[in-house]
Amino acid sequence: MKKILIVEDDISIHNALEELLQEANYKIDNAYSGTEAMLLLEKEKYDLILLDLMLPAMNGEKIIEKVKDTPIIVLSAKISSEDKVNCLLAGAEDYITKPFDNKELLARIEVQLRSRNKFSKTLKYKELELLDDNRTLLVGDKKINLTKTEYAILKQLFLNRSQVITKNKLLELISNDTEDCDENSLRVHISNIRKKIRDYTDNDYIESIWGIGFKLKD
Repeated sequence: MKKILIVEDDISIHNALEELLQEANYKIDNAYSGTEAMLLLEKEKYDLILLDLMLPAMNGEKIIEKVKDTPIIVLSAKISSEDKVNCLLAGAEDYITKPFDNKELLARIEVQLRSRNKFSKTLKYKELELLDDNRTLLVGDKKINLTKTEYAILKQLFLNRSQVITKNKLLELISNDTEDCDENSLRVHISNIRKKIRDYTDNDYIESIWGIGFKLKD
């Protein structure tokens, strides 16, 4: 299930968006100010952000400047071409003026999510390359076949390479792609991935942070 962050301080609009997206089978988190949004973005990974511009504490333009790895659709009452151009050039993927048509909004969300999926078929980290189409890991020119769970684990480590992922968070992130994976079996899967990689390189790419979780080694 795709996860969307709604950043909107108008309660009525916010509630309407939440209801619309939940009916469309999206998982939703809510922020009512710019600072609240940034706090959520520091600890959560989202597939897309719906962002108002006129927010308390930190405006939407500042958020666009700070967020570089998550697609943003601006929903704003600002209708000038200058505002639209500035947001798009700053990094927003789309800009929709209020009031908006619900069907159009859902279509634009789908376009962004579909586009993002198209460009995430290959993930690279140093000499490692993770291929999405056949669950294959390349170490240089050597191919490693991964199980469904091994692939799901490595994909999340690649996507969150700059941070430690707790065991519980990793289990949550892979839950849609795997079955019956718990903390004990997670350690076994991590061990198996390490063994497969070591067959082709001396580098140990997965670091265990004792008592917390895992990350890719810098």
